[in-house]
Amino acid sequence: MRSSAAKYKKLRHFTTVSVLALVSSACTSASLRKTPTTAVAPQPLSHLVVATSDARHDLLAQLLAGEMALARNDLKSAAGFYGSAMVLSEDPRVAERAARLAIAVHDSAAAGRALSRWQALGAKPAQMAQARAELALDRGDADDARRQLLLLTGSGTGDAWRQFGRVLLGARDQAQAARLLEQLAVPQRLPDDAQAWLAMSELGEKFGRHAYAMRIAEAAMQHFKTAETYAWAARMKFRDGDRDGARKLLQKAIAKAPQNIPLRLAYASLLSQAGDYAAASRLLGHGAQNADTYALRAALAAHMKDAKALAALYRQLQHAAPDVQKQNAYLLGQLAEMQHREAEALAWYRQVGDDDGHAFDADLRSAIILQSQGKVAAAHRLLGQLQLDYIDQPAQLRQAWQVDAELYLQEHQDTQAIVAFNRALQVMPNDPGLLYGRGLAYAEAGQVDPAVQDFEHLLKIKPGDVDASNALGFTLADADRDLPEAERLIAAARAAKPDDPAIADSWGWLQYRLGHLAQAVRILRGAWLARKDADIGVHLGEVLWKQGHRQEAQRVFDEVRKIDPHSSSLRDTLKRLHR
Repeated sequence: MRSSAAKYKKLRHFTTVSVLALVSSACTSASLRKTPTTAVAPQPLSHLVVATSDARHDLLAQLLAGEMALARNDLKSAAGFYGSAMVLSEDPRVAERAARLAIAVHDSAAAGRALSRWQALGAKPAQMAQARAELALDRGDADDARRQLLLLTGSGTGDAWRQFGRVLLGARDQAQAARLLEQLAVPQRLPDDAQAWLAMSELGEKFGRHAYAMRIAEAAMQHFKTAETYAWAARMKFRDGDRDGARKLLQKAIAKAPQNIPLRLAYASLLSQAGDYAAASRLLGHGAQNADTYALRAALAAHMKDAKALAALYRQLQHAAPDVQKQNAYLLGQLAEMQHREAEALAWYRQVGDDDGHAFDADLRSAIILQSQGKVAAAHRLLGQLQLDYIDQPAQLRQAWQVDAELYLQEHQDTQAIVAFNRALQVMPNDPGLLYGRGLAYAEAGQVDPAVQDFEHLLKIKPGDVDASNALGFTLADADRDLPEAERLIAAARAAKPDDPAIADSWGWLQYRLGHLAQAVRILRGAWLARKDADIGVHLGEVLWKQGHRQEAQRVFDEVRKIDPHSSSLRDTLKRLHR
């Protein structure tokens, strides 16, 4: 109808111009001639009358106006134009459109007229039943809707039950639609088509009729015994909390379709949720593979810290076909990183296409690897480019900013880190992660007041946040100020995470500031054994040095130097201790 209207528009324009030209030409000629003195015989064209219909009686004008109204989403006007068009047209499609638009704007009278016109032009019985059911539901007439839906589903047309579902989904009163679903879509009436049964069960679930949905799902499973029916029933049982029942049904589904990847993924996910990671891994390791199976296998192996499984998966993908490698380039990069093959990881990340959903993550990981390889300038250039490329995508832009700033922190470029965090916080002023990062950068730069301000601001946004409490408490303790407040904050963090070595380090350092050297050494030594972190080692070494255990302190400092040869904390501490 759009093409007809467009064609009409061109023809109408051409005709108007031609008629105007003829009229103009005739008027011009007449003005130049003298009035004849003798009678002139009438010309044949003098009696010709050009009929020009008004818009109300112009079919194509009504269709064009209707389509323009639809383009504006003005359904009421479109319904009016199509109501006029159907009277002028012999095309049943026009009457059908008029009927559906009238129903959409809840004009029962216009819908009735359009349905009568559509029927007169040859609408099929199933089409009429569907439309009349829609109208009945729109009026809230459940009895008439039921009669029409019985006619529709009894018509024997191939898509009758699909249309039945569409009618109920579009109903104004969803509770009324749900009741009709339960009355009419029963096993005794449903066709010998598993998809129809599953669709009705899913529709019941959508309407909140879980008991009905479960009954139909179980009936479909018993009647058809297909992989799809077992899988849907398993999903329903899982929703009910019956994981064992869901697991048994998924086993049956996979027995029916062992190469069905979605089924294997669903079963593996269920196994992993139950803690049986090994069984999930074995299930996915056999049979057809795709990007999802590879990714879940890698996640399971990483969770189990199974280095052999990760290496085997990496080798398998390395020898896969080129198209498989391309599809899994990001995963290959991750697997290479897990095995400390940074150069290979970088090469794989470069193969991730711009249209890949992991393109941003691949570039982000590439920047981190470049920095670890000492290619600091290249890393920051890449992050700068990401900030330009994703300027209209806040989530990615924030990540690029934060990683850029955190890399500067790792490089002990505190001023650049603060600049990077400032740039991000101008756009996202209350972002907790950015505030926390800038607070750390200020603290590392020795700017205690702004660091305290950032951590206090963060605690106003997230009261009781453990990491912020620990960071603020440590900053105060390290600056040897407001120690009672530092003690309160770190104690709260310690109560929340009693086994966290970073919090233990803060607590031990606070004890040192309070003059409790023996207690400080005991706490710091435990944190150092739990995590070989350079800062923890520096704190332990300093307290040992102050206790007079200089040889032990030196051994700790030597170990710190191996962990972080460029530790500014170690450098500053040694200068202070050797004064």
